[in-house]
Amino acid sequence: MFKSIRWKFIIIYFLLVFMAMIIIGVFLMQQFERYHLGVVSNNLSNLANTVITSLEAIDWQNNPNEVENNIRNYEQMGMGITVIKNDTNFTVVFSTNASYMGENGEANATHFLESDLILAAFNGEVEEKDIIRQDNKLNSSKHMVFPIRSDDNHVAGAVYLKGNLEDIYKTLQESQIIILKATFLALFITIILGYFIAKSITGPIKDVTVKAERMAQGDFEQIVEIRSDDEIGQLADMFNYLTAKLKTVLQEMSNEKQKMDTIIEYMADGLIAATKEGQIIHINSKALEMLGIDEEVCAAENFDQLFTSYDDRFKIEKFLEKEEDWSGNKIIDINNESILQASYAPFMDQNGDIEGIIILLQDVTEHQKLENMRKEFVANVSHELKTPLTTIKSYTETLLDGIIDDRDLSINFLQVVDSETERMARLVRDLLQLSGLDFQQSKWNKKAVDLRKIIEEIILKLDVSVKNKKQRVYLNLNDLKEDDTIIYADKDRIGQAILNLLGNSIKYTPEGGHIKIDICIREDKLILGIEDNGIGIPEKDLERIFERFYRVDKARARELGGTGLGLSIAKEIIEAHEGTIEIFSQEGKGTKTVIRLPIFMAVDV
Repeated sequence: MFKSIRWKFIIIYFLLVFMAMIIIGVFLMQQFERYHLGVVSNNLSNLANTVITSLEAIDWQNNPNEVENNIRNYEQMGMGITVIKNDTNFTVVFSTNASYMGENGEANATHFLESDLILAAFNGEVEEKDIIRQDNKLNSSKHMVFPIRSDDNHVAGAVYLKGNLEDIYKTLQESQIIILKATFLALFITIILGYFIAKSITGPIKDVTVKAERMAQGDFEQIVEIRSDDEIGQLADMFNYLTAKLKTVLQEMSNEKQKMDTIIEYMADGLIAATKEGQIIHINSKALEMLGIDEEVCAAENFDQLFTSYDDRFKIEKFLEKEEDWSGNKIIDINNESILQASYAPFMDQNGDIEGIIILLQDVTEHQKLENMRKEFVANVSHELKTPLTTIKSYTETLLDGIIDDRDLSINFLQVVDSETERMARLVRDLLQLSGLDFQQSKWNKKAVDLRKIIEEIILKLDVSVKNKKQRVYLNLNDLKEDDTIIYADKDRIGQAILNLLGNSIKYTPEGGHIKIDICIREDKLILGIEDNGIGIPEKDLERIFERFYRVDKARARELGGTGLGLSIAKEIIEAHEGTIEIFSQEGKGTKTVIRLPIFMAVDV
């Protein structure tokens, strides 16, 4: 309780008033006592002068009765008068106190009175002395002595006056009681007033403390009532300003944190933050997805446990060995399914010391796949060009060596050179066409065309090849009307795509086989199906069938004159017409190609 500033205020006020009252009380009592004793001294002095004057008019040394008659006239309540003769016995001539006279009337004054005062008076001095009884101040008295001089200025005796101080000390005692009561009353009032004064000071402070505690718990809707314009009011006003400012700053920080959390959570890359002790302090959903783990598993593991299963060198202790190695990149292979590039860098505290590490995970699986495809593409193009060039070079060298004189053999050689040259021309032409499609540099002449007529023209073009292999081609229109097969397309390009697909079916279907072409409408799409009973495609090759230069059987495909680009070109053309193409096949049972194209919708003008 006494640790409270309120009680400290009360105690301080109490002690201040108490000390003030004690000091004032002591000062007043001393002044009262000094004043009253001074009054008694004046009274005794006046009385002594009167008595001495009256004694000088008579023979006081030899007429005790006359002395008594004079002194009785001046006798006062509580005051004793004694006349002492200046002789060797300090004889008491007369005293209002009968006990001082003795039995024979010639008592020695030093036996009853203060001898030092008597001697001082006989030396011609006026002296006084307060006899204070500390055990009982009511019995205290004031003693004063005055010399009596003869006509020749000789000290003949002394008047010894004794004043009773009982009334004075009774008054002082009553004054002490009054002051004591006043002190208690003042202290009581001080406690009451001190309580309210302290409350007026500590109340707002306590209010600020309570509301500051609530703010510490996260409640920033706290406003302190301003009750005055003094320092307490200024404190409340500053607290309210601080609350508003802090609320604004924290709101801004919260908004920024939410923005940052949202950015981190929904960013395309994975993000992991860990302390230098290995504790994971943050990981976003993308990182969990990339690593193939859930949040609970991640919470139970540290940094090393999370990454060492993928790369033994990816450990915190490895980074701590050399501080410059805290930044860099590593490639992580996730279970041979995906490839991640981990870019890592340290984060520092305010003193610049390393606190931990931040890992940015980027899925580079497709990039690596594209890079591998690029390398494979370059290798395939090189190989496709190298083979005919080698053939042309070898046949040309043979001709130059003299075989040119043999007309029939030279013609055969030149036919081979022409065939290889045509093959290279087709390859370059297909590559240029793919490049134009990739970079959208091809010019499209789209208009309403009849897909049925395009297919019939293509069948007519391939009729010789079909007859040579004794194959049969069936066209099934499923009772479609003439207007039902109208599409919005570039006739030459869409024809090229269908020609490539139908040509592949003819190439890879053995003699005596059949090819079915089916056209139907489903869900506002014109569906073209080309199905054969050829050699088919192994299941493992289906997902790569549209890759450039990809061949299931490279040697046989090359023998049949293929460049490995036909399906790629067909896919690019179909997709440029907002369509889709799919290939379904079983090895040894044949292949079915399904093309979906949007139906042409005529607009009425």
